[in-house]
Amino acid sequence: MQDSITSRDNPLFKRLKKLAESTRERRETCTTLLDGEHLVEAYLEAGGRPLTLLHSASCAPDVWRELAARCEGAKTAVLSDSLFAELSPVESPTGILAEVAWLSPAPCAAPPLVLLLEDIRDPGNLGSLLRSAAAAAATLAVLSKGCADAWSPKALRGGQGAQFQLPMLLRADLAAWIRSTDLPVWALALGGEQSLFAADLKGPAGILVGNEGAGLSEEILQLATARVRIPMPGRVESLNAAAAAAVALFEAVRQRGVRSEA
Repeated sequence: MQDSITSRDNPLFKRLKKLAESTRERRETCTTLLDGEHLVEAYLEAGGRPLTLLHSASCAPDVWRELAARCEGAKTAVLSDSLFAELSPVESPTGILAEVAWLSPAPCAAPPLVLLLEDIRDPGNLGSLLRSAAAAAATLAVLSKGCADAWSPKALRGGQGAQFQLPMLLRADLAAWIRSTDLPVWALALGGEQSLFAADLKGPAGILVGNEGAGLSEEILQLATARVRIPMPGRVESLNAAAAAAVALFEAVRQRGVRSEA
C-alpha cells in the first residue's frame, strides 16, 4: 500500500523538498532526487536501487507500475500534482521522481582520460560536460570546489545518467591534484600556443576546462603541460565550455582509435 501525500506538512514531503533545494542536504546525506522515467531507468541499469519512488496523481499507471516492479524495497508514494510540481526541477513534470543514494562507479582499467573542471557554475553546463566525458569513456572527472553541485536535479538532467557511470572527485583542490599527477594536462584556452589537434592524446591525458565566463585561472594555467586552442575558422569568438570539452574529449577518442561496437 503506497502513501498518499496531499499536505506540505507531510514529513516525507518536507524531507524531499529540502533534498531538492539544498546542496548541503544532498552532500550530508549523499542522496538526491531523480526526475523522470529515463533517469530512474539509467540509475537502475547502473546497479542503483532507489530508496523512495514517487509519482504524481496524474502519472500514467502503466509507467508507474513498471518502474515500481523494478524498484524492490523502495518506499512508494503518490503526490498531488501541485505538490509533485514543487519537487520537480522542470516546468512540465514527467510524473516520476526517485530518492536515491549517490553511486560511486569503479575506475576502469583504460589509459587515463581525465576531465578537469575549474569553477563550472551552471549545473546544466556541468551535466553536459559530464555527459560528454562519460560518452568518451573518460576514466575520471575532477571538479574544483567552485563547481556547481554534480548531484543537483538540474545537473542530473544535463548529465542524463553520466553521474552513474563516470567516477568523480568532487570539491577537489584542483591545483593540488594537478601537482600530484604525472598526467600531461592540456588546458583549453583561447590563444593557446598550439592546436588541440597537435596535442598527443593517445596516451594518458587530462583535459582542463575553465569557468564559462572567466575561463581558467592563471594559477591553474601555469600548472598545465600546455595551453591548446581549438581551431575555429568561423567568425565566432569562442565555444562554450561544454562544446569545447566535447571536441577535446572526442579528439582523444579519435587519436586512440576507439570504435563503438554499436
